[in-house]
Amino acid sequence: MKKVLSVISALAILASFTACGDNTNDQKDDQSNKTTTAAKDDADATTEAKDDGDKGDGKKEIINVWSFTNEVPGMVQKFCSLNPDFDAKYQIEITNIPTTNNEYTPALDKALMAGGKDAPDLYCAEAAFVLKYTQGEMAKYATPYKDLGLDVDSKIAEAKIADYAVKIGTNPSGDVVGLGYQATGGAYIYRRSIAKKVFGSDEQSVVEEKIGAGSNGWDKFLEAAKELKAQNCAILSGDGDLWHAVENSSDQGWIVDDKLHIDPKREIFMDLSKTMKDEGYINCTTDWTDSWFADMRSEGEKDVLGFFGPAWLISYTLSENCGSWDETDEKDADGNVIKKLNTEKGTWGDWAVCKPPVGFFWGGTWLLCNNESTKKDAVAQIIDWVTLDCSKDGLQYMWANGTYNPDKPVKDCVASETVINMSDGTMDFLGGQDMLPVFLAGNKFANGSNLTPYDEHINKAWRDQVTQYVEGNKSKEEAIKAFKTTVEETLDFEAE
Repeated sequence: MKKVLSVISALAILASFTACGDNTNDQKDDQSNKTTTAAKDDADATTEAKDDGDKGDGKKEIINVWSFTNEVPGMVQKFCSLNPDFDAKYQIEITNIPTTNNEYTPALDKALMAGGKDAPDLYCAEAAFVLKYTQGEMAKYATPYKDLGLDVDSKIAEAKIADYAVKIGTNPSGDVVGLGYQATGGAYIYRRSIAKKVFGSDEQSVVEEKIGAGSNGWDKFLEAAKELKAQNCAILSGDGDLWHAVENSSDQGWIVDDKLHIDPKREIFMDLSKTMKDEGYINCTTDWTDSWFADMRSEGEKDVLGFFGPAWLISYTLSENCGSWDETDEKDADGNVIKKLNTEKGTWGDWAVCKPPVGFFWGGTWLLCNNESTKKDAVAQIIDWVTLDCSKDGLQYMWANGTYNPDKPVKDCVASETVINMSDGTMDFLGGQDMLPVFLAGNKFANGSNLTPYDEHINKAWRDQVTQYVEGNKSKEEAIKAFKTTVEETLDFEAE
Protein backbone atom coordinates (compact mmCIF):
# COMPACT_ATOMS: atom_id res chain seq x y z
CA MET A 1 0.00 0.00 0.00
CA LYS A 2 1.28 3.46 -0.87
CA LYS A 3 2.38 5.31 2.24
CA VAL A 4 3.21 8.92 2.98
CA LEU A 5 6.89 9.84 3.05
CA SER A 6 8.23 9.99 6.57
CA VAL A 7 11.71 11.34 6.05
CA ILE A 8 12.59 13.85 8.75
CA SER A 9 15.05 16.65 7.98
CA ALA A 10 16.19 19.70 9.86
CA LEU A 11 15.34 22.88 8.03
CA ALA A 12 18.25 25.02 6.96
CA ILE A 13 18.34 28.77 7.35
CA LEU A 14 16.37 29.99 4.39
CA ALA A 15 17.94 32.41 1.97
CA SER A 16 15.32 34.96 0.94
CA PHE A 17 15.95 37.35 -1.92
CA THR A 18 14.31 40.47 -3.29
CA ALA A 19 14.61 40.87 -7.04
CA CYS A 20 13.92 43.65 -9.57
CA GLY A 21 16.21 46.28 -8.10
CA ASP A 22 19.72 47.69 -8.05
CA ASN A 23 21.30 47.84 -4.58
CA THR A 24 22.15 45.03 -2.15
CA ASN A 25 21.38 45.05 1.56
CA ASP A 26 21.62 42.11 3.96
CA GLN A 27 19.13 42.04 6.79
CA LYS A 28 17.78 39.52 9.28
CA ASP A 29 14.09 38.78 9.57
CA ASP A 30 13.79 37.35 13.08
CA GLN A 31 10.12 36.56 12.67
CA SER A 32 10.65 34.13 9.80
CA ASN A 33 14.24 33.16 10.68
CA LYS A 34 15.38 34.03 7.17
CA THR A 35 18.55 35.72 5.99
CA THR A 36 17.92 38.22 3.20
CA THR A 37 20.61 38.55 0.53
CA ALA A 38 20.88 39.34 -3.17
CA ALA A 39 19.29 37.11 -5.77
CA LYS A 40 20.82 38.62 -8.87
CA ASP A 41 23.55 36.67 -10.65
CA ASP A 42 26.72 38.72 -11.15
CA ALA A 43 25.02 41.95 -10.08
CA ASP A 44 23.44 43.62 -7.06
CA ALA A 45 19.75 43.50 -6.18
CA THR A 46 17.63 45.74 -4.02
CA THR A 47 16.48 44.27 -0.74
CA GLU A 48 13.34 45.93 0.53
CA ALA A 49 11.66 45.21 3.83
CA LYS A 50 8.28 43.54 3.82
CA ASP A 51 5.42 45.53 5.31
CA ASP A 52 2.38 43.94 6.88
CA GLY A 53 -0.24 42.80 4.43
CA ASP A 54 0.50 42.18 0.77
CA LYS A 55 2.63 45.23 -0.03
CA GLY A 56 6.41 45.33 -0.07
CA ASP A 57 7.50 48.96 -0.03
CA GLY A 58 3.94 50.20 0.41
CA LYS A 59 3.48 50.55 -3.32
CA LYS A 60 4.29 47.19 -4.87
CA GLU A 61 2.51 43.88 -4.48
CA ILE A 62 4.72 41.03 -3.30
CA ILE A 63 5.20 37.85 -5.34
CA ASN A 64 6.90 35.07 -3.38
CA VAL A 65 9.16 32.87 -5.49
CA TRP A 66 10.76 29.72 -4.09
CA SER A 67 13.74 28.02 -5.69
CA PHE A 68 16.76 25.84 -4.87
CA THR A 69 19.31 27.69 -7.07
CA ASN A 70 19.77 31.24 -8.33
CA GLU A 71 18.80 30.26 -11.87
CA VAL A 72 15.06 30.96 -11.80
CA PRO A 73 15.52 34.04 -9.57
CA GLY A 74 17.82 35.41 -12.24
CA MET A 75 15.17 34.77 -14.87
CA VAL A 76 12.56 36.57 -12.80
CA GLN A 77 14.88 39.56 -12.59
CA LYS A 78 15.47 39.47 -16.31
CA PHE A 79 11.71 39.45 -16.89
CA CYS A 80 11.36 42.46 -14.59
CA SER A 81 14.09 44.36 -16.41
CA LEU A 82 12.40 43.67 -19.76
CA ASN A 83 8.94 44.66 -18.49
CA PRO A 84 9.08 48.03 -16.66
CA ASP A 85 5.31 48.15 -16.09
CA PHE A 86 5.45 44.77 -14.36
CA ASP A 87 8.49 45.86 -12.35
CA ALA A 88 6.69 49.00 -11.24
CA LYS A 89 3.76 47.01 -9.87
CA TYR A 90 5.40 43.97 -8.26
CA GLN A 91 8.13 43.30 -5.74
CA ILE A 92 9.67 39.82 -6.03
CA GLU A 93 10.70 38.10 -2.81
CA ILE A 94 12.77 34.99 -3.52
CA THR A 95 13.48 32.24 -1.01
CA ASN A 96 16.38 30.08 -2.15
CA ILE A 97 17.12 26.86 -0.23
CA PRO A 98 19.69 24.31 -1.46
CA THR A 99 18.62 20.72 -1.95
CA THR A 100 21.61 19.56 0.10
CA ASN A 101 20.61 17.26 2.94
CA ASN A 102 16.96 17.31 1.81
CA GLU A 103 16.43 20.87 3.04
CA TYR A 104 14.34 22.35 0.23
CA THR A 105 11.32 20.08 -0.02
CA PRO A 106 10.40 19.97 3.70
CA ALA A 107 10.55 23.75 3.85
CA LEU A 108 8.51 24.12 0.66
CA ASP A 109 5.90 21.65 1.91
CA LYS A 110 5.59 23.53 5.18
CA ALA A 111 5.17 26.86 3.39
CA LEU A 112 2.56 25.53 0.97
CA MET A 113 0.54 23.91 3.74
CA ALA A 114 0.75 26.97 6.00
CA GLY A 115 -0.58 29.27 3.28
CA GLY A 116 -1.00 32.97 3.93
CA LYS A 117 0.87 35.98 2.61
CA ASP A 118 4.29 34.31 2.98
CA ALA A 119 3.34 31.20 1.02
CA PRO A 120 4.98 30.68 -2.37
CA ASP A 121 3.21 32.12 -5.39
CA LEU A 122 5.67 30.59 -7.85
CA TYR A 123 7.83 27.63 -6.88
CA CYS A 124 10.33 25.30 -8.53
CA ALA A 125 10.83 21.53 -8.47
CA GLU A 126 13.64 19.50 -10.00
CA ALA A 127 13.57 16.06 -11.58
CA ALA A 128 14.56 14.28 -8.36
CA PHE A 129 11.33 15.28 -6.64
CA VAL A 130 9.09 17.02 -9.17
CA LEU A 131 6.48 14.24 -9.31
CA LYS A 132 5.70 14.84 -5.66
CA TYR A 133 4.41 18.29 -6.70
CA THR A 134 2.85 17.44 -10.06
CA GLN A 135 1.37 13.98 -9.40
CA GLY A 136 2.01 13.05 -5.78
CA GLU A 137 0.85 14.11 -2.33
CA MET A 138 1.61 17.83 -2.89
CA ALA A 139 0.07 18.05 -6.36
CA LYS A 140 -3.12 19.57 -4.94
CA TYR A 141 -1.29 22.88 -4.50
CA ALA A 142 -0.33 23.27 -8.16
CA THR A 143 -2.56 25.35 -10.42
CA PRO A 144 -3.22 23.96 -13.92
CA TYR A 145 -1.63 26.26 -16.47
CA LYS A 146 -4.98 26.53 -18.26
CA ASP A 147 -6.45 28.08 -15.09
CA LEU A 148 -3.78 30.76 -15.30
CA GLY A 149 -5.32 31.86 -18.57
CA LEU A 150 -2.61 30.21 -20.68
CA ASP A 151 -3.61 28.45 -23.89
CA VAL A 152 -1.29 25.69 -22.80
CA ASP A 153 -2.14 22.96 -25.31
CA SER A 154 -1.67 25.15 -28.38
CA LYS A 155 1.44 26.78 -26.92
CA ILE A 156 3.03 23.39 -26.16
CA ALA A 157 2.28 22.30 -29.72
CA GLU A 158 3.69 25.52 -31.15
CA ALA A 159 6.83 25.28 -29.02
CA LYS A 160 7.20 21.51 -29.69
CA ILE A 161 8.15 20.75 -26.11
CA ALA A 162 9.66 17.31 -25.51
CA ASP A 163 7.00 14.77 -24.58
CA TYR A 164 8.77 13.51 -21.44
CA ALA A 165 8.88 17.03 -19.97
CA VAL A 166 5.15 17.54 -20.54
CA LYS A 167 4.25 14.17 -19.02
CA ILE A 168 6.28 14.89 -15.91
CA GLY A 169 4.48 18.20 -15.47
CA THR A 170 0.98 16.76 -15.93
CA ASN A 171 -1.20 16.05 -12.89
CA PRO A 172 -3.42 12.94 -12.41
CA SER A 173 -6.38 14.81 -13.92
CA GLY A 174 -4.48 15.31 -17.16
CA ASP A 175 -3.78 19.02 -16.67
CA VAL A 176 -0.33 20.54 -17.15
CA VAL A 177 0.76 22.13 -13.87
CA GLY A 178 4.48 22.46 -14.49
CA LEU A 179 6.92 22.99 -17.36
CA GLY A 180 10.60 23.77 -17.59
CA TYR A 181 12.89 25.82 -19.79
CA GLN A 182 15.65 23.25 -20.36
CA ALA A 183 15.64 20.02 -22.28
CA THR A 184 17.89 17.59 -20.47
CA GLY A 185 18.14 14.65 -22.85
CA GLY A 186 21.60 13.13 -22.54
CA ALA A 187 24.63 12.58 -24.76
CA TYR A 188 28.17 11.27 -24.40
CA ILE A 189 30.55 14.21 -24.07
CA TYR A 190 34.06 13.13 -25.09
CA ARG A 191 37.64 14.36 -25.44
CA ARG A 192 38.70 14.74 -29.06
CA SER A 193 42.40 14.17 -28.41
CA ILE A 194 41.81 10.89 -26.56
CA ALA A 195 39.41 9.65 -29.24
CA LYS A 196 42.10 10.35 -31.87
CA LYS A 197 44.75 8.63 -29.78
CA VAL A 198 42.77 5.47 -29.05
CA PHE A 199 40.22 5.20 -31.89
CA GLY A 200 42.19 6.98 -34.59
CA SER A 201 39.53 9.65 -35.10
CA ASP A 202 37.52 12.21 -33.14
CA GLU A 203 34.64 12.19 -35.63
CA GLN A 204 31.22 11.87 -34.04
CA SER A 205 30.25 8.87 -36.20
CA VAL A 206 33.43 6.98 -35.27
CA VAL A 207 33.01 7.50 -31.53
CA GLU A 208 29.32 6.59 -31.73
CA GLU A 209 30.19 3.30 -33.43
CA LYS A 210 32.85 2.54 -30.83
CA ILE A 211 30.63 3.10 -27.78
CA GLY A 212 27.52 1.46 -29.26
CA ALA A 213 25.43 4.61 -29.64
CA GLY A 214 21.75 3.79 -29.88
CA SER A 215 22.30 0.08 -29.15
CA ASN A 216 20.27 0.23 -25.93
CA GLY A 217 22.94 -1.87 -24.27
CA TRP A 218 26.44 -1.74 -22.81
CA ASP A 219 28.44 -4.44 -24.62
CA LYS A 220 30.09 -2.09 -27.12
CA PHE A 221 30.71 0.45 -24.40
CA LEU A 222 32.62 -2.12 -22.34
CA GLU A 223 34.63 -3.12 -25.42
CA ALA A 224 35.58 0.52 -25.89
CA ALA A 225 36.51 0.74 -22.22
CA LYS A 226 38.88 -2.21 -22.65
CA GLU A 227 40.45 -0.55 -25.68
CA LEU A 228 40.94 2.66 -23.74
CA LYS A 229 42.44 0.85 -20.75
CA ALA A 230 45.13 -0.62 -23.01
CA GLN A 231 46.32 2.93 -23.57
CA ASN A 232 45.98 3.94 -19.91
CA CYS A 233 42.76 5.87 -20.39
CA ALA A 234 39.40 5.62 -18.58
CA ILE A 235 36.05 5.66 -20.35
CA LEU A 236 34.33 7.47 -17.46
CA SER A 237 35.45 9.28 -14.34
CA GLY A 238 33.28 7.32 -11.88
CA ASP A 239 30.24 5.08 -11.76
CA GLY A 240 28.05 8.09 -10.90
CA ASP A 241 28.50 9.18 -14.53
CA LEU A 242 27.10 5.83 -15.61
CA TRP A 243 24.21 5.85 -13.13
CA HIS A 244 22.48 8.87 -14.61
CA ALA A 245 22.29 7.12 -17.98
CA VAL A 246 21.17 3.81 -16.46
CA GLU A 247 18.58 5.28 -14.09
CA ASN A 248 16.66 7.22 -16.67
CA SER A 249 16.81 4.61 -19.41
CA SER A 250 14.92 2.01 -17.38
CA ASP A 251 11.48 0.82 -18.44
CA GLN A 252 9.86 1.23 -15.03
CA GLY A 253 10.41 3.26 -11.90
CA TRP A 254 11.14 2.25 -8.33
CA ILE A 255 7.47 1.90 -7.34
CA VAL A 256 5.12 -0.30 -9.37
CA ASP A 257 1.64 -1.16 -8.08
CA ASP A 258 2.58 0.27 -4.68
CA LYS A 259 5.57 -2.04 -4.28
CA LEU A 260 9.31 -1.55 -4.61
CA HIS A 261 10.44 -2.68 -8.04
CA ILE A 262 14.04 -3.06 -9.21
CA ASP A 263 14.01 -2.66 -12.97
CA PRO A 264 16.43 -5.10 -14.69
CA LYS A 265 18.11 -2.17 -16.44
CA ARG A 266 18.80 -0.62 -13.05
CA GLU A 267 19.90 -3.87 -11.42
CA ILE A 268 22.53 -4.33 -14.12
CA PHE A 269 24.15 -1.14 -12.85
CA MET A 270 25.54 -3.16 -9.96
CA ASP A 271 27.46 -5.46 -12.31
CA LEU A 272 28.47 -2.65 -14.65
CA SER A 273 29.78 -0.58 -11.77
CA LYS A 274 31.76 -3.47 -10.30
CA THR A 275 33.19 -4.47 -13.68
CA MET A 276 34.34 -0.94 -14.38
CA LYS A 277 36.03 -0.65 -11.01
CA ASP A 278 37.60 -4.10 -11.02
CA GLU A 279 38.83 -3.80 -14.60
CA GLY A 280 40.19 -0.28 -14.14
CA TYR A 281 37.87 1.27 -16.70
CA ILE A 282 37.11 4.28 -14.46
CA ASN A 283 39.01 6.50 -12.03
CA CYS A 284 36.56 5.69 -9.23
CA THR A 285 35.74 9.31 -8.48
CA THR A 286 32.50 10.55 -6.94
CA ASP A 287 30.51 13.08 -8.94
CA TRP A 288 30.53 16.68 -7.72
CA THR A 289 33.83 16.24 -5.86
CA ASP A 290 37.27 17.73 -6.54
CA SER A 291 38.56 14.50 -8.08
CA TRP A 292 35.64 14.47 -10.55
CA PHE A 293 36.38 18.03 -11.59
CA ALA A 294 40.10 17.22 -11.84
CA ASP A 295 39.31 14.51 -14.40
CA MET A 296 37.67 17.16 -16.56
CA ARG A 297 41.00 19.03 -16.65
CA SER A 298 43.01 15.85 -17.30
CA GLU A 299 44.54 16.03 -13.83
CA GLY A 300 43.23 12.69 -12.56
CA GLU A 301 44.75 9.23 -12.24
CA LYS A 302 44.15 8.48 -15.93
CA ASP A 303 42.88 10.59 -18.79
CA VAL A 304 39.10 10.24 -19.08
CA LEU A 305 37.46 9.96 -22.49
CA GLY A 306 34.07 11.29 -21.54
CA PHE A 307 31.08 12.03 -19.34
CA PHE A 308 27.38 11.26 -19.76
CA GLY A 309 25.17 14.30 -19.45
CA PRO A 310 22.82 16.89 -20.91
CA ALA A 311 23.79 20.24 -22.40
CA TRP A 312 23.81 21.94 -19.01
CA LEU A 313 26.70 19.72 -17.93
CA ILE A 314 28.74 21.27 -20.73
CA SER A 315 27.66 24.84 -20.18
CA TYR A 316 27.79 25.05 -16.41
CA THR A 317 30.12 22.28 -15.24
CA LEU A 318 32.59 21.04 -17.82
CA SER A 319 33.29 24.44 -19.33
CA GLU A 320 33.86 25.89 -15.87
CA ASN A 321 36.30 23.13 -14.87
CA CYS A 322 38.28 22.40 -18.02
CA GLY A 323 40.45 25.51 -18.07
CA SER A 324 42.63 27.19 -15.48
CA TRP A 325 41.32 29.88 -13.17
CA ASP A 326 44.22 32.35 -13.11
CA GLU A 327 44.51 35.24 -10.67
CA THR A 328 44.39 38.77 -12.10
CA ASP A 329 45.64 42.08 -10.75
CA GLU A 330 42.07 43.14 -10.01
CA LYS A 331 40.13 42.81 -6.77
CA ASP A 332 36.40 42.85 -6.10
CA ALA A 333 34.56 45.13 -3.66
CA ASP A 334 35.44 42.81 -0.78
CA GLY A 335 39.14 42.82 -1.60
CA ASN A 336 39.21 39.32 -3.07
CA VAL A 337 41.44 38.68 -6.06
CA ILE A 338 39.39 38.31 -9.24
CA LYS A 339 40.15 35.16 -11.21
CA LYS A 340 39.73 34.69 -14.96
CA LEU A 341 39.19 31.44 -16.81
CA ASN A 342 42.22 30.71 -18.99
CA THR A 343 40.93 28.57 -21.84
CA GLU A 344 44.41 27.98 -23.23
CA LYS A 345 45.16 25.59 -20.39
CA GLY A 346 43.54 22.32 -19.38
CA THR A 347 41.17 20.60 -21.82
CA TRP A 348 39.01 23.56 -22.83
CA GLY A 349 38.12 23.26 -26.53
CA ASP A 350 39.09 19.57 -26.73
CA TRP A 351 35.53 18.26 -26.45
CA ALA A 352 32.69 17.03 -28.65
CA VAL A 353 29.31 15.32 -28.20
CA CYS A 354 27.78 12.20 -29.68
CA LYS A 355 24.74 10.01 -29.12
CA PRO A 356 24.89 7.70 -26.07
CA PRO A 357 24.34 3.92 -25.96
CA VAL A 358 20.95 4.43 -24.25
CA GLY A 359 18.46 7.26 -24.27
CA PHE A 360 18.24 9.13 -20.97
CA PHE A 361 17.73 12.51 -19.38
CA TRP A 362 19.28 14.07 -16.31
CA GLY A 363 17.83 16.94 -14.34
CA GLY A 364 15.55 19.81 -15.21
CA THR A 365 13.53 22.39 -13.30
CA TRP A 366 9.73 22.71 -13.49
CA LEU A 367 7.86 25.94 -12.59
CA LEU A 368 4.56 25.71 -10.67
CA CYS A 369 2.00 28.21 -9.39
CA ASN A 370 0.34 27.86 -5.99
CA ASN A 371 -3.41 27.49 -6.42
CA GLU A 372 -3.92 29.74 -3.39
CA SER A 373 -1.89 32.58 -4.90
CA THR A 374 -3.64 35.90 -5.32
CA LYS A 375 -1.07 36.94 -7.98
CA LYS A 376 -1.89 34.31 -10.59
CA ASP A 377 -2.08 36.79 -13.45
CA ALA A 378 1.42 38.01 -12.68
CA VAL A 379 2.81 34.51 -12.13
CA ALA A 380 1.26 33.45 -15.44
CA GLN A 381 3.24 36.14 -17.26
CA ILE A 382 6.50 34.87 -15.80
CA ILE A 383 5.69 31.21 -16.48
CA ASP A 384 4.64 31.97 -20.04
CA TRP A 385 7.87 33.88 -20.79
CA VAL A 386 10.08 31.20 -19.26
CA THR A 387 8.42 27.97 -20.40
CA LEU A 388 6.16 28.61 -23.42
CA ASP A 389 7.32 31.69 -25.31
CA CYS A 390 9.14 30.41 -28.43
CA SER A 391 9.75 33.83 -29.96
CA LYS A 392 13.12 35.56 -30.10
CA ASP A 393 11.95 37.70 -27.17
CA GLY A 394 11.38 34.69 -24.93
CA LEU A 395 13.70 33.33 -22.26
CA GLN A 396 14.40 30.12 -24.16
CA TYR A 397 15.75 31.83 -27.28
CA MET A 398 18.12 33.87 -25.15
CA TRP A 399 19.07 30.76 -23.17
CA ALA A 400 19.82 28.70 -26.29
CA ASN A 401 21.80 31.38 -28.09
CA GLY A 402 23.87 32.74 -25.24
CA THR A 403 22.28 36.20 -25.18
CA TYR A 404 20.54 35.88 -21.79
CA ASN A 405 23.60 37.29 -20.02
CA PRO A 406 25.90 39.10 -22.49
CA ASP A 407 28.71 39.06 -19.93
CA LYS A 408 28.54 35.25 -19.84
CA PRO A 409 27.33 34.07 -23.26
CA VAL A 410 26.48 30.52 -22.20
CA LYS A 411 24.39 28.31 -24.47
CA ASP A 412 22.07 25.51 -23.38
CA CYS A 413 19.54 23.11 -24.86
CA VAL A 414 16.03 24.39 -24.20
CA ALA A 415 12.63 22.77 -23.87
CA SER A 416 11.23 24.12 -27.14
CA GLU A 417 12.24 22.26 -30.30
CA THR A 418 10.91 25.25 -32.23
CA VAL A 419 13.46 27.46 -30.50
CA ILE A 420 16.24 24.89 -30.96
CA ASN A 421 15.60 24.90 -34.70
CA MET A 422 15.94 28.71 -34.67
CA SER A 423 19.18 28.63 -32.68
CA ASP A 424 22.92 28.33 -33.15
CA GLY A 425 24.48 25.76 -30.83
CA THR A 426 28.06 26.00 -32.04
CA MET A 427 30.58 26.31 -29.22
CA ASP A 428 34.31 26.95 -29.14
CA PHE A 429 34.42 24.62 -26.15
CA LEU A 430 33.29 21.82 -28.49
CA GLY A 431 35.76 22.71 -31.22
CA GLY A 432 33.08 24.54 -33.18
CA GLN A 433 30.56 21.68 -33.10
CA ASP A 434 26.85 22.53 -33.01
CA MET A 435 25.64 20.57 -29.97
CA LEU A 436 21.91 21.15 -30.47
CA PRO A 437 21.21 18.44 -33.09
CA VAL A 438 22.76 15.79 -30.82
CA PHE A 439 20.80 16.89 -27.78
CA LEU A 440 17.60 17.31 -29.76
CA ALA A 441 17.87 13.64 -30.71
CA GLY A 442 18.52 12.82 -27.05
CA ASN A 443 15.38 14.66 -26.01
CA LYS A 444 13.27 12.46 -28.28
CA PHE A 445 14.58 9.29 -26.61
CA ALA A 446 14.25 10.57 -23.05
CA ASN A 447 11.66 8.73 -20.97
CA GLY A 448 9.85 10.38 -18.08
CA SER A 449 7.59 7.44 -17.25
CA ASN A 450 10.16 5.85 -14.93
CA LEU A 451 10.10 8.60 -12.31
CA THR A 452 8.28 8.37 -8.97
CA PRO A 453 7.72 10.92 -6.20
CA TYR A 454 10.13 8.92 -4.02
CA ASP A 455 13.21 8.85 -6.25
CA GLU A 456 15.24 11.34 -4.24
CA HIS A 457 15.27 9.01 -1.22
CA ILE A 458 15.30 5.64 -2.98
CA ASN A 459 18.18 6.59 -5.27
CA LYS A 460 20.36 7.45 -2.31
CA ALA A 461 19.62 4.13 -0.63
CA TRP A 462 20.36 2.29 -3.89
CA ARG A 463 23.64 4.06 -4.57
CA ASP A 464 24.78 3.44 -0.99
CA GLN A 465 24.23 -0.30 -1.31
CA VAL A 466 25.76 -0.52 -4.79
CA THR A 467 28.88 1.10 -3.34
CA GLN A 468 28.96 -1.50 -0.57
CA TYR A 469 28.84 -4.24 -3.21
CA VAL A 470 31.40 -2.67 -5.52
CA GLU A 471 33.84 -2.11 -2.65
CA GLY A 472 33.54 -5.75 -1.65
CA ASN A 473 31.88 -5.09 1.69
CA LYS A 474 28.73 -7.04 0.77
CA SER A 475 27.67 -9.65 -1.71
CA LYS A 476 25.22 -8.63 -4.41
CA GLU A 477 22.43 -10.46 -2.62
CA GLU A 478 23.27 -8.81 0.71
CA ALA A 479 23.33 -5.36 -0.86
CA ILE A 480 19.95 -5.84 -2.55
CA LYS A 481 18.44 -7.18 0.67
CA ALA A 482 19.77 -4.18 2.64
CA PHE A 483 18.38 -1.83 -0.01
CA LYS A 484 14.93 -3.38 0.21
CA THR A 485 15.02 -3.22 4.00
CA THR A 486 15.97 0.47 3.96
CA VAL A 487 13.13 1.37 1.60
CA GLU A 488 10.62 -0.63 3.63
CA GLU A 489 11.71 0.91 6.92
CA THR A 490 11.92 4.52 5.73
CA LEU A 491 9.15 4.68 3.11
CA ASP A 492 7.05 1.66 4.08
CA PHE A 493 7.07 0.03 0.64
CA GLU A 494 7.38 -3.74 0.49
CA ALA A 495 9.47 -5.26 -2.30
CA GLU A 496 7.87 -7.30 -5.07
